[in-house]
This record gives sequence, structure tokens and C-alpha cells, in this order.
Amino acid sequence: RIDFLEDPSMATNWATISALDAVTASVQANADAIMSLEGVVSTNANDADAAWLILCGALVFFMQAGFAMLEAGIVHPKNMTNILFKNICDASIAAICFWLVGYGFAYGDSEGGFIGKTNFGLDLIYNGVGEGGSDGWHGWFFQWAFTGACATIVAGSVAERTTISAYFIYSVVLSSFIYPVIVHWVWGSGWLSAWGALNGPIFSGNPAMSNGFVDFAGSGVVHMVGGWCGLMGAIIVGPRIGRFDPDTGKVNELYSGNSALQALGTFILWFGWYGFNCGSTLAMSGGMGNIAGKVAVNTTISAACATMTSVFLGYAIEGHWDISMGLNGALAGLVSITAPCPVVDPWMAFIIGFVAACVLHAGHYLILLAKIDDPCDACVVHGFCGVWGCWAVGIFCTDKNIMYGGYPGGNDACGRAEQFGVQIVGTLSIIAWVVGCGGMLFLAIKYTVGMRVDSEIEEAGMDVSEHGLFSEATKPGPAPGMTSAVGYQPEPQFQAMPTYATYPAQNQQAMMVPIQQFAQPVYSMQPGLG
Repeated sequence: RIDFLEDPSMATNWATISALDAVTASVQANADAIMSLEGVVSTNANDADAAWLILCGALVFFMQAGFAMLEAGIVHPKNMTNILFKNICDASIAAICFWLVGYGFAYGDSEGGFIGKTNFGLDLIYNGVGEGGSDGWHGWFFQWAFTGACATIVAGSVAERTTISAYFIYSVVLSSFIYPVIVHWVWGSGWLSAWGALNGPIFSGNPAMSNGFVDFAGSGVVHMVGGWCGLMGAIIVGPRIGRFDPDTGKVNELYSGNSALQALGTFILWFGWYGFNCGSTLAMSGGMGNIAGKVAVNTTISAACATMTSVFLGYAIEGHWDISMGLNGALAGLVSITAPCPVVDPWMAFIIGFVAACVLHAGHYLILLAKIDDPCDACVVHGFCGVWGCWAVGIFCTDKNIMYGGYPGGNDACGRAEQFGVQIVGTLSIIAWVVGCGGMLFLAIKYTVGMRVDSEIEEAGMDVSEHGLFSEATKPGPAPGMTSAVGYQPEPQFQAMPTYATYPAQNQQAMMVPIQQFAQPVYSMQPGLG
């Protein structure tokens, strides 16, 4: 106190020090607040990413309804219940198998870059509180939806003649092993991966020089696996009865289809595809929304171009406007843009869609020429167009677009054409794996439990034999003691066509058309079932 009176400058210094201490304390408080705010922002970003993935996963799951309606509109009505039954089982079998073993094989710690070996039954996913971050539940949900879509593709290729037991077996093996291995190769840490391959990206092993196999949303991983597996199933199970004339080899139209169901299914699939492709950003934070927007644009342009190209190609080839080929054209364009959607420009997406329609028509006639019966053309739409989509990455990608699409590295692999070589190797590897495993699987089923139903069952329809529904031929008659007036009412054998006053009387009988001339018999459910 005496020093302060003798030297006033000391008092000033102490006041300055006190003020600095107050400022320091304020800065520290602000820093703490900023750190706390960063934690909140990080948590909110993780929550937004999880919500995005759950929403997109739900859209992909909704595609099961699209597959169901599309396939129900293609198969004969006597097999409609059967194909719907298989669709609901696809999603359920995929969920159980992918939870127990598939997800571990796909995304577990890599064993030599070939297959995952941990996280079976999701036992490694964090299940506590208080530590923040992403726990990983939403990742499994999104990937399960893809698994179900892959299995459903195969069901369309072998429809109308495959036993339920055979279906259960191949669906389990596909969801548990065949598909997860490809996922590990491409999207996990497998040898083809662009997202951290165990030994570095294929060819150079150096991310500064190579990218690895680019398949953004699954032209190869999902669609090629389902399509080529379906092709092997269709070859081994054989064509439906009457599809090909045994003497001339002529292709016979067994059923013209239900255009309303086919169109509904296609629109649902197109709608769900935005979850399929855009959701493959796996996040919405960190600028990923821009990539999702670009993906949506390219997906739309490719699908639209493929649709119209297929429509006009169909008219040029068949001489009439074929809605079935137009609808399949949309799907072909969607499959083909699934791999390259973030790494190409819109004008490139337009060309990709155009070529997809050409691949569709060429593949459609090629498999018929080879006497392969795929009722839904699933092997063409998903298998052949999936190959084209993966190759389109190497043809059209630019190094700038690869970086914009979020791929690591930052190199000139596209400019040096190395990427096209990677895409060729990747697609051939996927085909070899799926054809080899799928072929052995279907042959094992064929020579053990049996893959195909008896000819009598096939002709009567799978709904009658497998699901207990009645056709008119097997419908029970009136109960004992009951007359047709109060009990069973027989169906009329003729259906009157509309009459008009301008029709001559002698033509009225010609307007009575035998019901046997219609495309299919009438089916009804068992009493008490609906």
C-alpha cells in the first residue's frame, strides 16, 4: 500500500493485469462455449445424416412394392399370388440373413481383401449412451434394403415354375454369402474397393494414382449380382412349358400381361430409385447435399432418355407402341446410371440412357435366340445393363467429377484411361463370382431337393398347387342337398359383348364370345380367405 502511494505506476500495472485476467477468463468462457456448440453441431450433423439414411432406406424398401407390382403384372394370373408371396419373403429372409452373417461378411474387418470376418449379428455396433457420434444402426438398415432388392431380381427370372423350397434355399444363400462378398469387395475394404482397400486401390495400390472400382450405388454390386444370378437360375431351371415351340423354336407369347400393374410397379421403382441413388451419398452434411442433387438430376435424365429410346426402338422393330418395353426401358436407364451418377455430367447421363435402351432390346432378343426364358427380362435389365453402367464410369468419368463425387485420392486415373481398365476387371470379376457360385447353387438345388415343379402343377398354376387357391377347374360344386339357385352358382360359359342398334340381327350370335378365348381363366379364393 505504501509502495503504491510512493509509485503510482505500480497501481496502474496491477489494474492492467486484473483487466487482462478478466479478458482471459472471458475468452476461455467463450472458447468453452464454442467447443460446446461444436459438439452440438456435430451431434446434429450426425442426426441429420442418420435421418437421411433412414429415409432413403425406407424408399429403397418401398421398391419391394414396385417389384411386386411389376412382376405380378408380368406373370400369368394363376401365378400372381406365388410371386407376391416370394416378394414378401425376400425382404424378410434378407433381413434375418443380413443381420446374422451378411453384414459381417460385407463390412467386417477384411480377411485378405476377400470377405469380412467380424460384426456378425451386429455385435460390434455401439449400444451405450453419452459418447455421441454415429452408432451405425442406420447403416445396417440402409444396406439391408439393398440386399432385399438384389434377391427380388432373381425371383423374376425364375418365376412361374420354381418350387418354394428351391426359392427359400437360393434366397438364403444369396443374402448370406454371394451378395455380401461382392459388397465387401467394392464397398467394404475388399480388393476392388475405392473406399480404403486393404492393400490400396487395384492396379497401383496408391490412392494418389488409382481410384479402385467405382460403383456409386450398385449397378454392379446389386443389379449385376441379381441379374446374373437370375440368368443362371433361368438357364438351369429351363423355360416354361410352351414358351418355345419344340419343333420350330418359335417364341410363344404365354400371357400378354397386366399393363396397369406393370406401370404402377415401374413408377414405384422409379420413385424409390431416388432413395437408392441419392441415399448412396450416405450423408447429408458436409456438402453431400450438392452431390445428392446432382445424382437426382442424372438419374432422371438417364431414365427419361432410356424410356423414350426404348419406346421408339420398340415401334421400329415391332410396328406398334409397346408399353412393356417402354417400362423396361425406364428401368434399364435407372440401372445403367446407378454406378456413374455422381461422376458424369447430365449430357453424359443422356447418352448412358440411350445406350441402355439399345442394350435392353439387344439383350431381350439375344436371350430368346438362346432359348433362355426370363419372364421379366430381369437378367437383361439388371445384369446386362448393370455391366453397361459400370463400363460407362470408365468411359465418361472425369478426374474433376471423381473428386466432386467424394471419392478419395485426387488423381488422373480417368484421364489416363486407367479407370476404364479397372471397371472392366471389376465387372468380369463380379460375373465370374456370381456365375460360378450361382451355377453351383442352382445345380445343387436341382439335383437334391429339386428346383422345378411338375408339369401338371405348372400348367394348373402355382397359386393352386402352392397356396391352396381355387381355379374354376378345381372349384368345389354345390354342397349335397343344395341347388344351384341357393348354393353354388356356376360361372357362365359365354360373356355377352356390348350390343348396338346398328348391328345386324344375324351378327348377334357372333357377339357371344367363348370365355376360353380370353387370356386367362377366372380365379377365386377359398371361402373364408377373402
